[in-house]
Amino acid sequence: MSTEHPQPLWQPTDERIARARITRFQAWAAEHHGAPAEGGYPALHQWSVAEPEDFWTAVTRWFDVRFATPYARVLGDRAMPGAAWFPGATLNYAEHALRAAADRADEPALLYVDETHEPRPVTWAELRRQVGALAAHLRGLGVRPGDRVSGYLPNIPEAVVALLATAAVGAVWTSCAPDFGARSVLDRFQQVEPVVLFTVDGYRYGGKEHDRRETVAELRRELPTLRAVVHIPLLGTDTPEGALDWAELTAGDTEPVFEQVPFEHPLWVLYSSGTTGLPKAIVQSQGGILVEHLKQLGLHCDLGPEDRFFWYTSTGWMMWNFLVSGLLTGTTIVLYDGSPGYPDTGAQWRVAERTGTTLCGTSAAYVMACRKAGVHPSRDFDLSTVQCVATTGSPLPPDGFRWLHDEVREDLWIASVSGGTDVCSCFAGAVPTLPVYTGELQAPGLGTDLQSWDPGGEPLVDEVGELVVTNPMPSMPIRFWNDPDGSRYRESYFDTYPGVWRHGDWITVTSRGSVIIHGRSDSTLNRQGVRMGSADIYEVVERLPEIKESLVIGVEQLDGGYWMPLFVHLAPGAELNDALRDRVKKAIREQLSPRHVPDEIIEVPGVPHTLTGKRIEVPVKRLLQGTPLEKAVNPGSIDDLTLLGFYEQLARKRA
Repeated sequence: MSTEHPQPLWQPTDERIARARITRFQAWAAEHHGAPAEGGYPALHQWSVAEPEDFWTAVTRWFDVRFATPYARVLGDRAMPGAAWFPGATLNYAEHALRAAADRADEPALLYVDETHEPRPVTWAELRRQVGALAAHLRGLGVRPGDRVSGYLPNIPEAVVALLATAAVGAVWTSCAPDFGARSVLDRFQQVEPVVLFTVDGYRYGGKEHDRRETVAELRRELPTLRAVVHIPLLGTDTPEGALDWAELTAGDTEPVFEQVPFEHPLWVLYSSGTTGLPKAIVQSQGGILVEHLKQLGLHCDLGPEDRFFWYTSTGWMMWNFLVSGLLTGTTIVLYDGSPGYPDTGAQWRVAERTGTTLCGTSAAYVMACRKAGVHPSRDFDLSTVQCVATTGSPLPPDGFRWLHDEVREDLWIASVSGGTDVCSCFAGAVPTLPVYTGELQAPGLGTDLQSWDPGGEPLVDEVGELVVTNPMPSMPIRFWNDPDGSRYRESYFDTYPGVWRHGDWITVTSRGSVIIHGRSDSTLNRQGVRMGSADIYEVVERLPEIKESLVIGVEQLDGGYWMPLFVHLAPGAELNDALRDRVKKAIREQLSPRHVPDEIIEVPGVPHTLTGKRIEVPVKRLLQGTPLEKAVNPGSIDDLTLLGFYEQLARKRA
């Protein structure tokens, strides 16, 4: 790899570095907990992974975490999996999420925006009151610590209230977005056997109403453990027979009672994309999420009471849980329930403008769609409050960095972040005191010993390797649901390098300390021993205006050969002719590598995604290798199952 020193795209000013919370934290931790006073972020990070007990003690004290009973020590056991955090401690996540209500009762905790784009505030006092009322009703329904409570809900204030009330009683929250079909919801909820279901009658998206009452009726029939169903009339329909009415359950004025639970007590269940087999039901703890999210939001995202935090997400994606945790830092969170592109591609920028957003989170795909559609955010919207635009979901291509820099603001902190549902946090990404280099994540997160390893387990610098984490993080899963001996958990992360978390991404850790993500390692393109992540190909191919989206697959053949097709979904009016094929091949050859020019370029009706918007590469690869559709993919996890028929037929033809 080249050793030239590129110039940063963005550099924080001295004044900005001085006022960043992470700078104040470092000075305070140096005085009280042995952190290095000099050396900036790299020295702080080195200390945080070398002395995890001192670091996490400092985090809990800096953010004034309230332990109802004290802990015996910070880390009872460092082995992975199974590291025991803060044994003996008890606390409550919801109590911390509602703390700001004490001094900021009349300020907005939530700003709710639907497709009218008119923000509606919910004050801290009102949020706390509703959580108190609902938690009392949940207890009245017999919900006890450890019971599961589920939500089939869009990104609305009621979903936040239901999550916090669930956590307040020590029960375990789990949610799906209402665009999920019955089968995919049941694949998730049946695993955890919820006792309560919160549900809407439907939702609005893209200017249309979508009635979900039949799906809800099916969920009620197929979830025999339900003791209660709570109806939220988003479309204004009557409460169905046998269901409880949301307004009645939240009408009271009851001071919330927060169950003090062990640090490792489950907070929520998230689900991996689960493109094959049932989705993994990932359990994270009240304490682990609390301290990890305080660190991530309060130090890395630099959020505090004066901020407004917007991330475009649905309740079926971990970013929704992460967004709700903005409340932990006293931040006003922005809930947008609607299409990211309605009434036009600029919708998310309009929401940011109307809510005075300071940290605006979106997907790399949205940024690239805006670039392609010729959206001009700074020309068309007042984004003067926006300090940071953060992206995740997939790596943000260099063109995306440059577009944000040129079209939003030159002095814009661009935070490309990468983590996973598995830890409900980031492994690498935002650091307010470091420069931003085009196409790179700023640095690994505090307390995260992120490395790039070769197959033999040796660390690599400036070379592509496997993303590993060599020490435990508090938000790593405490377990998977229905995995009594822990075998599925171990197989998922600890099989390749025993005792070390292998995430399944290809990364480069640069000699500057930044991180580049190259895509999933389990769908890597390996041509004559040269490996490349699919994200690198997408970045080059999708610069061409004719190509809306693409999917590249490397298929090992039975005869030992290797077939690498590139599937392209064309923009309206474009035609896949020899001239376009030649331009695609030339772009890959010149900008990436002649070895990774596809064997064939094939037009497709669309690219299939998981329900959280990730392109599905491995199931398509399995289909192309001849695996039958029902074995290659879990149908409930795909956004448009009909698209897979194309790949299945292609495999038959080739066979």
